[in-house]
Amino acid sequence: MKTTDRSWNIQVIIPAFNEQNSIANVIREVPKEWVSEIIVVNNNSTDQTSQAAKQAGATVLHEKRQGYGYACLCGIDYVESQSTQPDIIVFMDADYSDYPEELPAVAAPIVAGKADLVIGSRALGTKERGAMTPQQIFGNWLATRMMRWLYGIRFTDLGPFRAIRYASLIQLNMQDRTYGWTVEMQLKAAKQGLRCTEVPVTYRKRIGVSKVSGTVKGTVMAGYKIIWTILKYL
Repeated sequence: MKTTDRSWNIQVIIPAFNEQNSIANVIREVPKEWVSEIIVVNNNSTDQTSQAAKQAGATVLHEKRQGYGYACLCGIDYVESQSTQPDIIVFMDADYSDYPEELPAVAAPIVAGKADLVIGSRALGTKERGAMTPQQIFGNWLATRMMRWLYGIRFTDLGPFRAIRYASLIQLNMQDRTYGWTVEMQLKAAKQGLRCTEVPVTYRKRIGVSKVSGTVKGTVMAGYKIIWTILKYL
C-alpha cells in the first residue's frame, strides 16, 4: 500500500502484552492508506493477543523476553531483515489509549522534511478524564523537567505514540530492554542532533488494566528505570 503523501513507506510497530480485548481495535483504526505494514510484537502474552492481531490483519512476531524495549527491538530486527526498509517507523501502544487515526498528524513533520523524531504529546493534547493516573502525570512532568535541567532538552511527554525516520532509528542504536525505552530514544536523538518536535495527541482510558501504572510494583520500577536512564546518559 502507498502512503498518501509522496509515497512514503511507513511501518507501525505495536508491542503487546495480554491485549486481546484491544489490539483488533488498534489495528482496525490505523489509516491503511498511510502504512505498508502493521507489526504486532506479542510480548509473551498468556491470552489470545496473537490470534486477535493476526485475524485483524497484522504481521505478528513473538518475543518471549518480557519488556517493552525487548518487544520494540524485536520489531526493529524484523524490519531490518526485510529486503525493503521503510522511511518511517511509528510506535504506538496496543491498549487502545492512543487514537491510531492520528498517525498522519504524528508522521506529518517528518513527511514535510521538518523533523526526524516526532513525539505524540499527551500533555499538549486532550486527555479523557482518568486516562492517566496521577503518578503517570507526575512521572512525565518530573522526567521531562530532569531532561531539561540536565540536558537542555525540551519535551513535554514521554508518550509511546511516536514517529521516527527509520535511518535515524538505526543510528540511535537503541539498547534499553524495559521501561527506559522511550526516554532513551529522546535523549539519544537530542544528543545526536536529530530534529525533534512534538505534536498534540488525544488520549483516552485504556482497555483493561495497565501492567505498569496499574500496579505499585510497575509504577516504582518504571519510575526508577526512567530516572536511571536519564542519569545514565549524562
